Amino acid sequence: MRKIIHILAISMLLILSTSCGQVKPYETDAFAMGTVISQEVYGSNSQKTSDEVITKIKYLETLLTINAPDGDINKLNGNAGKGYVELNPGTVSVLQSARKISGLSGGAFDVTVGPVVKAWGIGTDNPQVPTEATLKDLVSLIDYADIHLDEAGNMACLQRPGQIIDVGGIAKGYAGDVAKAIYQKNGHKSAFINLGGNVVVLGHKPDGNAWNIGIQNPRSETGEVVGAVQVTDKAVVTSGDYQRYFEKDGKRFCHIIDPQTGYPAESGLMSVTIIASSSAEADGLSTACFVLGLDKGLDLVKRYGQAEAIFITTNKKIHLTKGLQGNFQLKDANNEYTVIQEG
Repeated sequence: MRKIIHILAISMLLILSTSCGQVKPYETDAFAMGTVISQEVYGSNSQKTSDEVITKIKYLETLLTINAPDGDINKLNGNAGKGYVELNPGTVSVLQSARKISGLSGGAFDVTVGPVVKAWGIGTDNPQVPTEATLKDLVSLIDYADIHLDEAGNMACLQRPGQIIDVGGIAKGYAGDVAKAIYQKNGHKSAFINLGGNVVVLGHKPDGNAWNIGIQNPRSETGEVVGAVQVTDKAVVTSGDYQRYFEKDGKRFCHIIDPQTGYPAESGLMSVTIIASSSAEADGLSTACFVLGLDKGLDLVKRYGQAEAIFITTNKKIHLTKGLQGNFQLKDANNEYTVIQEG
């Protein structure tokens, strides 16, 4: 049963409050994976740890970005239809997570969407609307089942020539998990990292309180938030139609592609935020849920069983999964939105 609550409103991801009393973090910003990466790390040797995290993320970028000529993803794509190639264990881990979410979502999330992503060019200097004939041909190449892994040998292959993997929908999530592992390895108890809207927090804040994470208004020009959730030791990841898009003839085309149609997803949603332990899986889930729409997305979150979600629809309703009851603070001053608590 849905309990309807009228609220004020305006959603993406921001840290609303990181004040921790007298405990001072080491704070740093860097650019990698096409976005600004912000860290706050508490405890001794925090600068050294932050530097280690950025070094690792920049290394992952050389492996995972489709634009890296010598990277693992380009090596895999270049060998499509020709057999296995040896990859870094981290790349294999990304592909394992991608296949898991693809299977669970029935292909709503699929990293073999690369040929279609390339045809649209959203986020590049030359975005365009491909012809229907072009999309029909390219959609036939999309099938996550064509990714074959040999985990023991750290090898993978794409079954058919012309297939292209693009892990842009999960790579930042994986990087967040790697960062958290480095914080833990170095003995830190409190830290957070924000990878362009993919937030991962370690533990509580040093004062014992949870971290307060803001959800951005998808239609705000200046980044106002609609509300916030409190989390401990979790990832908070958002996918939205406002993050990368272009407009043509008055129509908005977002970067999130529906693998079934080859067109940008039009599911009645503006954004989906997933809260889960695994940042990589939260990243894939948020994309899958955005493609599926509200009802099927809610069902996917339930079947996943280890996540909570915030769905913001195009008619300005904010749907919260059951586990978020009592843990969503409204921050909007314009009284635009309605909150619906899912049963």
